[in-house]
Formats: sequence, C-alpha cells, structure tokens
Amino acid sequence: MTEAVIDHTARVHPDAVIGQDAFIGPYCVIGANVTIGAGSKLMSQVNVQGHTTIGPGTRVAAFASLGGPPQSTRYRGGATTLVIGANCDIRENVTMNVGTEDGGGTTTVGERCLIMVGCHVGHDCHIGNDVTFANNAVLGGHVVVGNNVFLAGQIAVHQFVSIGEGAMVAGMSGVATDIIPFGIAIGYRASLHGINIVGMKRRGVSRDDIKRVWRVYRKLFYGAGTFEERRSAVERDFDGHPLVGKVIDFIRAPRHRELMTSGRSAKSAESVDAADAGS
Repeated sequence: MTEAVIDHTARVHPDAVIGQDAFIGPYCVIGANVTIGAGSKLMSQVNVQGHTTIGPGTRVAAFASLGGPPQSTRYRGGATTLVIGANCDIRENVTMNVGTEDGGGTTTVGERCLIMVGCHVGHDCHIGNDVTFANNAVLGGHVVVGNNVFLAGQIAVHQFVSIGEGAMVAGMSGVATDIIPFGIAIGYRASLHGINIVGMKRRGVSRDDIKRVWRVYRKLFYGAGTFEERRSAVERDFDGHPLVGKVIDFIRAPRHRELMTSGRSAKSAESVDAADAGS
C-alpha cells in the first residue's frame, strides 16, 4: 500500500480521512467530515461535503457533487450522512445528497453501482448493489431501489417509491408507483409491461425459474378474482420458491405508494411475454 496522491490544486480539509492508494485529482474540494476509501479515485473538480463516506475502489468523475445538503425544506442542518459503497463508478455531474433528520438521517448507495452522467440521488434514498442508472435518471427523496435494478436514461422516480430487485425502467418514464421485483416499467406514467427476462438471463437465472416468475406475473395481474385472492393463490401454488418469495414479500410489505399495475391487455401480454419467456 502507498500513500494517497493529492494534486496540489485540490483543497482537502485536514480533518478529512483519505485512504491509502487514493487519488484526489485537480481542483477537488473535500470537506472536514469526509472519508475516502482506499484506492478510490476522484478525477478532477469533484466536490465532497457533509458527513460522507466513499467506499474503497470507487471512481468519481469530474464535476460530481456528493454529500450536499438535502433539497428539502424540512432539513434542519443536522449531521446526517451519505454512504457510498465499494467499487462504484460515479460519472460526470452526478449529485447525491445526505439524509434528513426526519427521514432516517442517511442516504446509502451500495457496491459496484454505475451511476452515469447527470443522475441525482435525493435525500434518504437507499440504493442496492450492482445497480445501473443511465444518463439523467433522477430520484426524489426516500426512494428505495433493490439490487440489480436498471434505470434507463431520462427517467424520474417520485419520492417514497420502492423499486424491487432486478426490475428495469425504460427510458423517458415517470415512476410514481412501486415496481415488483423483476418487473419492467414503461411509460410517461409508467405501468408494468412484463418481467425483465433479459436482465434475469444476464444474471444467470435458469429458464425454468424465469418461466415461474412469468407465470406468477400472469396470475397476479391477469388472473380471476380480486388481487388479494390471486396473491393468496400464488403463495399457495409457488410456496418455497425463492424468486417468487421475493415478489410476494415485496407485495406484502408496508408501502407509501400504490403497487404498479399492468399497462397491457391480457391478450397482448400473453403473446409478447410468452414468446420472450420461451426463448
């Protein structure tokens, strides 16, 4: 291990903690309550303030602003935090805010996340591992994003929304309701349009498991009876299946927003999703 390299033009507060092998590039500004993990690289003109921790091996590109105060009228100036995990890639002009006193006090971003140009992570958000945000995806406050989620470019997520593990949101979408794990959301006011079959394949999910999740999606959103009756039937018919269990646990969890429903007719969903699930 070697000492950190800090460019002579950078402004690093003497109380900041800079890990070994870290690189602080030209014109970066690092505040007093910041911790930069070992091997992290802040390329140039990066501003890190507040009570912010950046995990080891994370790379931050030019003009990112991390740990700024929340964009909330309820913030009272407390020592709230931003915690970013290891081996993330945070690109140009990304902004992430610390939490608020009334929202739990912490904004968190998991490990191995790719946050592309111009994205915003609002106060008190909680982002899982291996998440990808394409250019200009923005989250309001208190949003929860599960592991392995993909948000395409130019999308906006309303405050307090939850996005389940493995879900995908198409570009130019507005998300105001909660998305089940492995769902695909599309539209100006986004609705469900099937399950994220491509994402599941890329993660190594077996064809049989993909077909099970697809059948669960069909039963939940196109089956007979009330939604609660359909949910109970899925719990009974797929008891013990881990991926289905994640969907059911998400549906049963307390929520601030309504659950996103399907935007396809039953006929179109059957023809498109069946072809995808069988491929």
